[in-house]
Amino acid sequence: MLKKTFGKTGLDLSILGFGCMRLPLTNPSDPTAIDADLATAMIRKSIDQGVNYIDTAWPYHGDSRIEPGRSELLVAQALKGGYREKVHLATKLPTWFIQDQKQMNTVLDTQLKRLETPYIDFYLAHNLNGIVWPGIRDKGLFRFLDEALKDGRIKHAGFSFHDRYEIFEEIIKSYDWSFGQIQYNYLDVNYQAGQRGLKLAAERGLGTIIMEPLRGGFLINHVPEESQANLRGARPDWSLATWALRWLWSQPEVNLVLSGMSTMAQVEENLAIASQPSVLTERDLAALGQVVDLFRERLKINCTSCGYCLPCPQDVNIPKNFSYYNDYFLVDSEEVRSRAKFYFSAQVAEHETFAHCVHCGECEEKCPQKLPISDLMDEVAKVFG
Repeated sequence: MLKKTFGKTGLDLSILGFGCMRLPLTNPSDPTAIDADLATAMIRKSIDQGVNYIDTAWPYHGDSRIEPGRSELLVAQALKGGYREKVHLATKLPTWFIQDQKQMNTVLDTQLKRLETPYIDFYLAHNLNGIVWPGIRDKGLFRFLDEALKDGRIKHAGFSFHDRYEIFEEIIKSYDWSFGQIQYNYLDVNYQAGQRGLKLAAERGLGTIIMEPLRGGFLINHVPEESQANLRGARPDWSLATWALRWLWSQPEVNLVLSGMSTMAQVEENLAIASQPSVLTERDLAALGQVVDLFRERLKINCTSCGYCLPCPQDVNIPKNFSYYNDYFLVDSEEVRSRAKFYFSAQVAEHETFAHCVHCGECEEKCPQKLPISDLMDEVAKVFG
């Protein structure tokens, strides 16, 4: 697999990284129920095929954003048998509940034990935004990172980001970061940090990591049929994932694309695409531009299904409500809209629906996209109520 020099670190990282946020489950309704055998096989197959960056985080595959989830524990098991030595391991500081520098150290030391490793290669301040950033900065984040780098518990310090470009620029200029991670895909060129943020990071010598390259599966599962036909006409042998990933790898500022894979088939497809990351031609870009134009016309709610808004105190499954709402408007067809209503009633449990939203606003504080979720639930009610 192709590797690129990762910014100022000078390290050669694979252009594809394995994100452990959406590992396979034995029970789809229980995020903690990881299928350990399948997840381990997927991670190891990726490493065997050249992936050398594995990403996890404190809350992944947990039922709380405060208590640690099971992803870090699974990764520790998957990297036994010599696999740890083959990869650069990344995890993250859960910035949203940290009270002081002492707690930062406690969390990191806990993560080292959970991951069964003496050091973390790439350590990120997780989910920085306009709300979290000032608090975690003033609680001693930079002193903590400096000390952890000095004593060897982490090798490189970076951050993941969800907010406006102006805040991204402030953060990136505030510390000698080694790398940054942003949401970026062909639909989100001007969203959050966007292309401006990507170019700024590259100019400052940071390694650049892309998350949500498929927009939480949206760019696979929700491309209108007429757009798919246009893409097939341009490249009959390319899958929708191929289009999305090669669009990213066509940009020189992109170092590494992080993919959250949940099936072995996804692993195999992504590995195959990464083995031949050809650059898009002008004709390819024109075909993809038609898809973007149609998406922008029809996408109602800019939700990536990241799940950061969950759990809801009222047990509303916010991403699922928004997903079917977007499906309803994606194609101007009564048949499609009837199907969206049918699947909403069939797939969304009554206790998970918009009807139980009390507009408490707790979800809006946690949403990386800064969506006005309470107001949007009222819009969902107009369609499915």
